[in-house]
Amino acid sequence: MTDTPPDYATTAAVAGLARELEGLRRTVDTTTAVSRRVEDLAAVVADLAVAVEQLTATPTVAPPVCWLDLAADEAEAFAVLSKLTVWLGGIYLAYSDAVLPDCWAWHPDLIEELLWLSQAWQTAYAGPRASISLVADWHDRQRPNVARRIKQTAGACSIENHQTPACPLGVPLADAVDAIAAWWATHRTQPPPVPTADQLAAAAARPTKGRR
Repeated sequence: MTDTPPDYATTAAVAGLARELEGLRRTVDTTTAVSRRVEDLAAVVADLAVAVEQLTATPTVAPPVCWLDLAADEAEAFAVLSKLTVWLGGIYLAYSDAVLPDCWAWHPDLIEELLWLSQAWQTAYAGPRASISLVADWHDRQRPNVARRIKQTAGACSIENHQTPACPLGVPLADAVDAIAAWWATHRTQPPPVPTADQLAAAAARPTKGRR
């Protein structure tokens, strides 16, 4: 007589199924963990790519403003001087050795000095390459030298000195350039051209200091 298998699972069969389920669970857990790690790694790589792009990108920096070469635009000139005036009151004059005569706005060369100094300050403190080394250079070298030059060139000037017209801006004896250029290009081993009578008269009429 043949034995009939029982209708219920044996202990060994249940144990074997349990082992199979455990193996499947571990496989799934491992796959999930790997997937999460890949996602994390992808996020890290993306962050690094952004950081590298920011570090290597050329910052967009506006060119320096030159007062002596400013376009003939009244609105632009007013904007430049207004911004500079605010900076002078808030930053430049905060230093005890700062020199600024009352007639500073009548001196184009002083405006140019102060304008580039203000732009250097902005670059050092708030520009795309702002750094403590730029700040230190501004304090140790740039600002003191500008203050010294202003004191030497216009420190004793006053608003009263500008009541009479100053000598107009211009290069002395610019009409001599053609003759000098021709001499230098073709006969520089010979004596230079002799100044004309008109050039001598113009030089004599010109103030010793070409402009205030």
